[in-house]
Amino acid sequence: MGAENNIKLTQYSHGAGCGCKIAPQVLAEILKTKPSHLPLANLLVGNDSNDDAAVYKISEQEALIATTDFFTPIVDDPFTFGKVAAANAISDVYAMGGTPILALAILGWPIEKLSVQAAQAVLEGARKICQEAGIPLAGGHSIDSQEPIFGLSVNGRVLLSHLKKNETAGRGDLILLTKPLGVGIFSTASKRGKLEPEDLLLLEKQLTTLNSVGEQLGAIQEVTAMTDVTGFGLAGHLIEMAEAAGLSATLTYQKIPKLKGLEKYLDQNILPDATFRNWNAVSKKLEFKDPAYSLEGFKVLPDPQTNGGLLIAVQPEGLSKVQKLLKEAGYKDAIEPIGVFVEQSEKVIEIC
Repeated sequence: MGAENNIKLTQYSHGAGCGCKIAPQVLAEILKTKPSHLPLANLLVGNDSNDDAAVYKISEQEALIATTDFFTPIVDDPFTFGKVAAANAISDVYAMGGTPILALAILGWPIEKLSVQAAQAVLEGARKICQEAGIPLAGGHSIDSQEPIFGLSVNGRVLLSHLKKNETAGRGDLILLTKPLGVGIFSTASKRGKLEPEDLLLLEKQLTTLNSVGEQLGAIQEVTAMTDVTGFGLAGHLIEMAEAAGLSATLTYQKIPKLKGLEKYLDQNILPDATFRNWNAVSKKLEFKDPAYSLEGFKVLPDPQTNGGLLIAVQPEGLSKVQKLLKEAGYKDAIEPIGVFVEQSEKVIEIC
């Protein structure tokens, strides 16, 4: 974007993408309030299940999806930052099995530190992704803030028969993940000036790829539950799914997709600060049955993702449908199950 290419947005923020989320334990304390006693019969999904979006029934066949997501920069280029933030926000609608219909921008900008042109580039990046999703960026709100912040409020719609929640997995359901892990590690390497050029391209491609396949997954009856993996990492979001369904999960570590080239950054112990925060939240709820995976697993499973993949629970008889759909959508490297939901046990996740 012209002169704005010299800007390094990540130097103006303390966090990076979804890694700047409030720690899980702190968030749980903040949200520990008495539920509303208002008549909310049409509110199908609220904030009591830690799901991706709110869902409100508007007819006997259809519901409205509403979500908001914003964060500080995970990449340096303003145009790319806008694309990443937009794709991440829209993902919440796809994770519910829905179709996005409208977006509004949320912009916080340090006017005295960063140019107006850079803010324009952020919005242009967001418009680009909204165009890919087939929706308008129809307005928004902005403030003068200490750090650059950007995101979207997104509305969508979903047939009630296609609605996917994060709490409805069943015992024996297989677990799939549509994108590889490692975004937090790659972005931290980038901020430290250690990310290799080809890995930067890989990172930006993953960060800006829409999870639009979620809309089609919603139509598959055997898909019983779905969420997207973001700031709490695979471990955090899988624990949410399992606990909400009264289940545990077994993961096969070697089958979990990871970004190509991740090993060289793991060897350098390049980890985002949020990894440790996430690990503290989940460590007592998981167990490595094979100690050989424990050190790397500590670095990868709680790695905070931004616009991460869809985490899917599917009945075994529906696996071939899901795999066919994912292949056709270009997810050929992420179509094998990484685990299975099992009867509830002492540990929520066991890693083999």
